Amino acid sequence: MESFLSDLVQTQRTQGIDSHALVHGTPLGDDPHWLRRVPVQLQLIYAPIALGFRAALIHAIHDIRPDVLHLHMPNNSVFWALTIADAKNIPWVVHWHSDVVVSDERLLLRWAYTLYRPFEQAVLDHAERILVTSPPYLQASEPLRKWRSKCAVVPLGIDPASPHQTNPPAPWQPGRLRLLSIGRLAHYKGFETLVRAVNGSTHLQLIIAGQGESMAQLQAMTAESTPHGSPAQVQLLGEVSENDKHALLNSCDAFCLASIERTEAFGVVLLEAMAHARPCIVSDLPGSGMPWVVSSSGAGLSHLPRGDANAWRQILESLVSQPQKLKQWGIQGQQALLARFSISACARTIAAQYRMCQIEPAAPALTRSTAANPSILIVIPARDEAATIGQVVTTLVKAGWRHVFVIDDHSTDGTGDIAHRAGATVTRPVLPLGAWGGMQLGIRYARAHGFESVITMDADGQHEVEEIPRLLAGAASADVVIGAHPQRASRLRQIAWRWFRVIAGFELRDLTSGFRWYNQSAMEILAASEATLLDYQDVGVLLLLRKAGLRIMEVPVSMNTRQVGKSRIFYSWFSVLRYMVETSLLCLARWEVSARATVNK
Repeated sequence: MESFLSDLVQTQRTQGIDSHALVHGTPLGDDPHWLRRVPVQLQLIYAPIALGFRAALIHAIHDIRPDVLHLHMPNNSVFWALTIADAKNIPWVVHWHSDVVVSDERLLLRWAYTLYRPFEQAVLDHAERILVTSPPYLQASEPLRKWRSKCAVVPLGIDPASPHQTNPPAPWQPGRLRLLSIGRLAHYKGFETLVRAVNGSTHLQLIIAGQGESMAQLQAMTAESTPHGSPAQVQLLGEVSENDKHALLNSCDAFCLASIERTEAFGVVLLEAMAHARPCIVSDLPGSGMPWVVSSSGAGLSHLPRGDANAWRQILESLVSQPQKLKQWGIQGQQALLARFSISACARTIAAQYRMCQIEPAAPALTRSTAANPSILIVIPARDEAATIGQVVTTLVKAGWRHVFVIDDHSTDGTGDIAHRAGATVTRPVLPLGAWGGMQLGIRYARAHGFESVITMDADGQHEVEEIPRLLAGAASADVVIGAHPQRASRLRQIAWRWFRVIAGFELRDLTSGFRWYNQSAMEILAASEATLLDYQDVGVLLLLRKAGLRIMEVPVSMNTRQVGKSRIFYSWFSVLRYMVETSLLCLARWEVSARATVNK
């Protein structure tokens, strides 16, 4: 965490962000002005206790006046922010490096976590955004389960530039596959698996660099299996310098990480191996980002069984005769590092998250006669809309709509980047959301940032920006206004709409229009968890709003029909039938609920 933070702050400062760091440690004479260290008085169950951290955080906020607090966890000193009024008035971004992993063997830690968890959850509750280092870790993290709507996956990064290298601090033996592992010698790292796999093999050699509580145990294991007078197949170097570490990485044949617990959340050292074009061999650790880093990069093998020394030995020995495969993995890993895991790319992604959570200026009272009202947020879900999204956002901005929020729903054509350059705030959700999911995310964002209403529209350019005043004209007498252009409807769409009118009882002409205005009452209903269960924005949304007694109005608008593409719902007879069945089930469910309510009364 500390090494990553140092690289991140320095990179952010080169990218124009005035970033500062408050950390544990003894102040040094050559510390830069942006770094403040707070001395640690003692360690309590792996946690540093720095009694002066609260006062230091108060002074840092007073001196720096930050726009965002970026809190790295696990870290008990972060909890002081919960007690400081000035800190709570600043948006928080929580960087989730790892869960606190407890086990039956570590009863003291399990007990301590029961005290730690309420404060941890309070921090997550207050956070605007939560940054998680990989999709598997987010999926498996129990502490984050309640907060996934705030989460974004931001992989860690390093500086891919090759550092200065010296000669290796320990010689490699000729004729063996040279294996390297680096890390703190802790139980969760699985070094015992590697030692057992290599000891006794005539084809493998292992060097382990690092210091920790498992050193004596590993030394004993190595000594027991090494015949008197023979060179050890496993060498424990202890702590090594940065230069020696990179020299070892540059000279090994493969890098191994055999971790056995999710405390190994990502494995930054894998990126360091990839920087040297070295293949990575890791254990298949469910819920960790470690195998994801390797498999998604094509950098090596990520399926070796945890703790199974025999399986590790068989696979490692099979690689002795595959030098070209090892070289290929190394090159692929190095290319992936440059493309996806550089510290520069990481810092740019984090900067986008900062922009998302910064507090907007207080919005004035809603004045519907204003053409571009600052209390209204324009919400645009988009997926692979590179051809049109730039023009849509540019037109909105030129018309005075300053607050445009684009949900880039896992586009593969650069939609999000185009929208951002055009002037929109852009978010990319962790998982694909669909059209309604994107709109709900935008509605929740609007509520969290003080907007009084939202306008939803599609990204394909069919909705005319000039028609927004017409949409708002109906806002004086309704809670929801739908922009209708039934002339665009195909024969299939008309059949579906006719069926919808019959079973739902709505007198609306354009039932699937995404061009809508929602006031605060409607936003509150549609931001709730009940609305998350919906699929299409039309059927379920309108039923929910009507059930709540809200007024729904339809106003005629013009539409750029040249931009109307193939419907994602009404594209075949089968799709229409499916839509009609789903609509019927929704309405039957509504009638069933109503009947039960009557009986209960």
